Amino acid sequence: MRYVVALTGCSGIQYGIRLLEELDGTRELIISKMGKKVLEEETDMTMTDLGASAEEIYEDDNLFAPPASGSHQFDAMIICPCTQSTLAKISTGIADTLITRAASVALKENRKLIIVPRETPVNAIMLKNMLHLAKSGAIILPASPAFYNKPHSINDMINFVVGRILDQIGQEHSLFRRWE
Repeated sequence: MRYVVALTGCSGIQYGIRLLEELDGTRELIISKMGKKVLEEETDMTMTDLGASAEEIYEDDNLFAPPASGSHQFDAMIICPCTQSTLAKISTGIADTLITRAASVALKENRKLIIVPRETPVNAIMLKNMLHLAKSGAIILPASPAFYNKPHSINDMINFVVGRILDQIGQEHSLFRRWE
């Protein structure tokens, strides 16, 4: 399996980092300019550290990178975390970065597109954009951890969200205790 994983510039980059660690298969990473700044702010990781979790790394301004083309095969694209700005661009068809172009490719090629917004509260415009994308075939998976599994740490809450992403692509995992 081949996955395009995009990290944008909103808080919660730990979700994307953990996802990269857990994904089975080939991981192609795109991180936005602001995503790199959030990586510096929220973690002690460098881009070199993050890049060790991916087989390919592309700059977000490189519209000649393989994920920009429908002929480049990938099984799913996951934007985690996804800013509301990125979500709005995808919703309205703006494909001016590699992240938004690859998302457009995923939709037009009927490939799985999982968008993990990390914003609260949301306004009517944000809800409209999410609804439009859901109707267009994207999976909207907010970064909303559950508590029935009695998390003991932030990592437990991160693992729940990442586990739900893995559920969407059919990858087995044991990141959280399931509801019984």
